[in-house]
Amino acid sequence: MTTRRDLLGASAATALLAACASPTPSMQDKPPIVFVHGNGDSASIWLTTVWRFESNGWPRERLHAIDVPYPLARDDDARPQPGRTSTAEHMAYLKSEVEKVLSASGARQVVLVANSRGGYAVRNYVQNGGGAAVVSHAILGGTPNHGVWADPAYLPGSEFNGAGPFLTALNAPKDAAGDEVTGPVKWLTIRSDNNDKYAQPDGQWIGRRGQPTHVTAEGPALKGATNVVIPRLDHRETAFSPAAFDAMHRFITGRAPATLEVVPEDRVLLQGKVTGLGLSSTDAASGSYANNLPLPGARLEVYAIDPATGERRGGPVHAQTVGPGGAWGPLATTRDTRHEFVVAAPGYATTHIYRSPFPRSSTLVNLRPERLPEADRAAPAVAIMNRPRGYLDPARDRMAFDGQSPPPGALPGAGVATSRLKPAGPARPIVAEFNGERVVGRTWPDTGIRTGPGPWMIDVTVLELHD
Repeated sequence: MTTRRDLLGASAATALLAACASPTPSMQDKPPIVFVHGNGDSASIWLTTVWRFESNGWPRERLHAIDVPYPLARDDDARPQPGRTSTAEHMAYLKSEVEKVLSASGARQVVLVANSRGGYAVRNYVQNGGGAAVVSHAILGGTPNHGVWADPAYLPGSEFNGAGPFLTALNAPKDAAGDEVTGPVKWLTIRSDNNDKYAQPDGQWIGRRGQPTHVTAEGPALKGATNVVIPRLDHRETAFSPAAFDAMHRFITGRAPATLEVVPEDRVLLQGKVTGLGLSSTDAASGSYANNLPLPGARLEVYAIDPATGERRGGPVHAQTVGPGGAWGPLATTRDTRHEFVVAAPGYATTHIYRSPFPRSSTLVNLRPERLPEADRAAPAVAIMNRPRGYLDPARDRMAFDGQSPPPGALPGAGVATSRLKPAGPARPIVAEFNGERVVGRTWPDTGIRTGPGPWMIDVTVLELHD
């Protein structure tokens, strides 16, 4: 729905946010911010957003990204489903995390920033969980507030159904003006003009091509909120792009950020968590689902690598067996060093993860080894290009994977975040490129050395973009 507060474009958003930002904590008293990830994601997806807030003066200890243990929604919110959370469980977890942040910081209120499904937990917490008293600002990037679809006949109990009980209750008018948001919290939604895969009139991205969803690009907007539209953004970029950060900063502070860039640090300390995949059947590949539970017993090795070839420069600069909590690190490094992270665990493919250098310290360098689908089990090697904070859109972006442009599997419409290759031949460099970011790694052909049962447990190369 379009409200009088809807604006199109970054320049209009700038003017609106400067005018609408009401009394807020001063720039000297940066409020604690709690970041809430979306369906199937983890805290690590907020890495670059946290860096941007730090680069604009936010103390690191006031920036908290939560890790929902089971981040996937149920197919039917009212029915238990292994490895998935209900809306009530999701909200309860967020509430407990906010209470921890309030206690640790001594603040009276927090800012909540969410992407996609995370916005449901934020709205539920503010409306039904007592959050209205402790949340000053709520920012929702790409949250499908009126559903990914709105069809009483299709998965009627899903929280993503705009005609279902969960969203119907959240969107019920709160006052005589028909506002859908709960006060006194100040609300901001950020959406795309027409490029969000989960705000489309056709069901292509939910497996129902040619069938109407009964939602539009305006679905993330909320009556009573400040609704900002930024052209061409995809579903994830509504929360993780520089333009989205700019809107967030202006809304919280009433001022433009000093920079949209990540300001490098001289001393970089990296740490995070090693997580795995749960199982919903006896088939370790087809029956797996994403979770953020620790993977104790996993072996991690980190190598400094040559930036041009991906070759290791000597032995590991860090090595450990992951303990019960899943934590790894810390690793002291420099802002210019490129690394290879190798994660090995029984039942998983040994996974070699390559990324751009880390310009700043982070506790959000989370790592997850791969399980291979049936189609990849006989491959000589597997390589994956992964863009966690956005999608691969050949109609919009400049990108290539191992010299192939567009990367295999990338589709117009910003709906695919990964590309997969099965490179043959001896080990060699392999490159992922996206809008100027260039990640170099190595292929790892099958050596016959297994880390778990089954002939399909080959090594996997993952080239992951910071972007």
